[in-house]
Amino acid sequence: MNNNRRDFLKTVGTVGATSVAAAVGVDTAEAQAPAPSSAQRAALEPVSHAYTFLTAPEAAFIEAAVDRLIPADDLTPSGTECGVAIFIDRQLAGAWGTGDRTYMQGPWQKGKPTQGYQSPLAPGEFFRAGIAAANGYCRKTFQKDFDRLTVDQEIKVLQDMEQGRITFETVPAQEFFNLLLGTAMQGFFADPIYGGNREKVAWKMIGFPGVIAIYSEHIKTYRNKKYDVAPKSIADLS
Repeated sequence: MNNNRRDFLKTVGTVGATSVAAAVGVDTAEAQAPAPSSAQRAALEPVSHAYTFLTAPEAAFIEAAVDRLIPADDLTPSGTECGVAIFIDRQLAGAWGTGDRTYMQGPWQKGKPTQGYQSPLAPGEFFRAGIAAANGYCRKTFQKDFDRLTVDQEIKVLQDMEQGRITFETVPAQEFFNLLLGTAMQGFFADPIYGGNREKVAWKMIGFPGVIAIYSEHIKTYRNKKYDVAPKSIADLS
């Protein structure tokens, strides 16, 4: 499980999304991911639930979804504990969510994946519609919202969304999943100043040193050994 998850997280952004279960190394027997170590939990402060954009039902969906995409294990805490839901909320409340720098005047035609985001809805509107549609599907299928499903059921819904086996009336389910996954991964690996990657847990997991641009000065020193230096974020430089 750990090797599969580590390999997946290292390659996010350079390859397309694979199935949720394969991506995080979850199967039926492993659906209940092991809790993070006591040291990992001690390093994290309580997660704030004060959201700017997300309503309470929307926040519940996002928290449940990111915890399935990034389950707690011996490498890192869960996506919510790492602040990924907070990162998503801040992005949706900001310029990206409102589409301030996105061309939003049409014409609206079916685009190719290489053409990036293609929708008459701003990302925030797209997320809101996707969450409502996903919860509507879950209520129709399981008689409860997504965040109230079992872990196995949540994984199955995400897998069906990813593979296009679910159809939403408002937005394409597969496109919503891809946007959700991409934003969650950005939050997991982004500088902690943006709300996610709390205590730099993702950077520590993959050995990323952070934002300090002086690596060339250490090439000779660390030529044949690990660059074992605590990562630095933007906030650490102020």
